[in-house]
Amino acid sequence: MDVVTSQTIGVEVNGTTYEREVEARRLLIHLLRDDLDLTGSHIGCDTGNCGACSVILDRTLVKSCMVLAIQADGASIETVEGLAGEEQLTPLQQAFSDHHALQCGYCTPGMLMSATALLRENPKPSDEEIAKAIQGNICRCTGYWNIFEAIKAASE
Repeated sequence: MDVVTSQTIGVEVNGTTYEREVEARRLLIHLLRDDLDLTGSHIGCDTGNCGACSVILDRTLVKSCMVLAIQADGASIETVEGLAGEEQLTPLQQAFSDHHALQCGYCTPGMLMSATALLRENPKPSDEEIAKAIQGNICRCTGYWNIFEAIKAASE
């Protein structure tokens, strides 16, 4: 029996195509941060609990510390770096700034990706839907209220 120890994969990240040889056990978060130098997604727990590593994989929100890089072969991935252009923030990013929805900033990339996924699926979410969308993201600084208000403002 042959054991796969590494594999060449191809992914599209924020519109750019990459091909890399990865170990079979390499996590997507490490491919993004270490191999592709996209350090916006943070590593907070490596257990899927905090949401700091959240990215959008083929239009589905995932915690990239819970996905093997080889599982993303052929996928389209969006990270926080891909949300805005060079000169302008997205309405959601601007709302985070306007509503002081970031303090230390560690959870911010994951919160932005969770909120982006929500607003793409449901541009006018209810309060309960907003709360449910961010329940997988831990923030130790803001108390969530400003984040909640920013998402609500961006939906308007």
